[in-house]
Amino acid sequence: MRSYSNQKNSRLTSCVLRSSVFVFLFFGVFFTGRADAQLQPTHFRVGEKLTYTISFGTIEDSGYMELYVVSRGQLGGKDSVEIRSKFKTLGFVSATFAMIDETRTVFAAPDSGLPIFMRRTQSDGPLPVETVSNYLKNPTSNFDPVTLIYKVRQAAGSGSYTFYEGEQVYTATYVSGKAERLKTSAGEFDTTISTVQSEFLAVNGIKDLKINFTNDEDRVPVMFRFRTAKGECRITLVSSHMDETTPTVKPTPTATPTPVVVATPRPTATPAQYVENQPLLPELGFGLGETLSYNLSDGGKPVGVVTLEAKERKLFEKKDSLLLTATVTAIEPGNKTFALGDSIRAQVDPDTLAPKWFEGKFGGGLKALNQTVVFDPRTGNITFGGTAPIDGPVGTHSLLSLIYAMRSFNLQRSNVASNPVNDTRVAVFWETQPYVFTLRPDVPADLTIGGSKISAQLITINTGNPKLDALGIKVWLGTTSRVPVRISVGTFQADLIIPPKNIVQ
Repeated sequence: MRSYSNQKNSRLTSCVLRSSVFVFLFFGVFFTGRADAQLQPTHFRVGEKLTYTISFGTIEDSGYMELYVVSRGQLGGKDSVEIRSKFKTLGFVSATFAMIDETRTVFAAPDSGLPIFMRRTQSDGPLPVETVSNYLKNPTSNFDPVTLIYKVRQAAGSGSYTFYEGEQVYTATYVSGKAERLKTSAGEFDTTISTVQSEFLAVNGIKDLKINFTNDEDRVPVMFRFRTAKGECRITLVSSHMDETTPTVKPTPTATPTPVVVATPRPTATPAQYVENQPLLPELGFGLGETLSYNLSDGGKPVGVVTLEAKERKLFEKKDSLLLTATVTAIEPGNKTFALGDSIRAQVDPDTLAPKWFEGKFGGGLKALNQTVVFDPRTGNITFGGTAPIDGPVGTHSLLSLIYAMRSFNLQRSNVASNPVNDTRVAVFWETQPYVFTLRPDVPADLTIGGSKISAQLITINTGNPKLDALGIKVWLGTTSRVPVRISVGTFQADLIIPPKNIVQ
């Protein structure tokens, strides 16, 4: 799902992560030519592409990042280096930490490294947001997060620099420290750790930001590490290469090396056999097989029972998948809205709850909601009703996966008395398009359900869809187990039948 987690923290956290990399594929109208012999030397390595994987807590492959020095030529008559960057978080991390889907292209001065022109596209909302900064006529003395990384590389991971982000100028100080040998899928590296201090980090809840730069002359950033209130994030180099077409200096001839005997490669291990119904991560807040039943009422009049179940974990389209279901298991006489067996089914990623497939089947008054939706968790494309795919934010949720995913969200009111709002924003697909749902938490209070008192936290949901918002959607989560104990939509209300079974405490 695509969380736009935490109106303040998520956006600001994404800025911190951006200080490593982002880009949008933009070819400037005035940019022409590649590097030639008459251009002055520069610390930018034209053709260098660095690719990273993002891990958050125990969740691996939570996103990816890329830095690419594409070319060198003229922009508005000025010698320029073109840098593209891209940053995306996926699934569970998008929901609970920060939803980031941003590309950026920066044209920088080869000598100073300062930006000349920049275009940034943020696609982590229903519509892309594009920002352009043009310094061709009025040069800037501040770096942006992308060019700052290259400047620090040139300075061997140390120094103090100003950078501009979020309409404000900050200072970042890098201090080179101890050596560390790192092994990643890109190879083994002797590195030096640089610690980073900045008011920008403190404002955004980022602690202990460290960057490992290689000890060679290229000073490649191999790993970024930092902590937040929600966990530790690691951004690790997985690929580093130069374009084959990039002009390079002709090397000095060397003597032919003595042939080396190549060891016989080890046989590839047979992949482990897939095991069905493995336990789910404890961070999700519920266990496999959890069954929750709710009494449905309309204006206080009983209409039936609906049951939610984390049903099974098996292969779906040859990939590990968790099946979530919501089924009408009982109806009252005279009910015209629901039919026995009405159901919603969703196949999701077992670790991140990112949706893969969603199906609604209704035989009563809700027939208009019958639909099958396919989500591409890598691109964000959403396919439904035989139409061409639409572009949605990566990790966009279905309504059912949202109900489960919100149990692991940081839905706590802000501790700052002057700003108690701590909204969480999530992209959710409804009918024909994704909407940004805003989840606003309230303070816990006691509810009486089925004669039992339960401490629960009210979460008010605003969808951005006038028809849905008119229904006043609300969810109450138990303060201990985070189980939804009450769901209210218009005149309909679902109350948990106490005691529920298989609840993760």
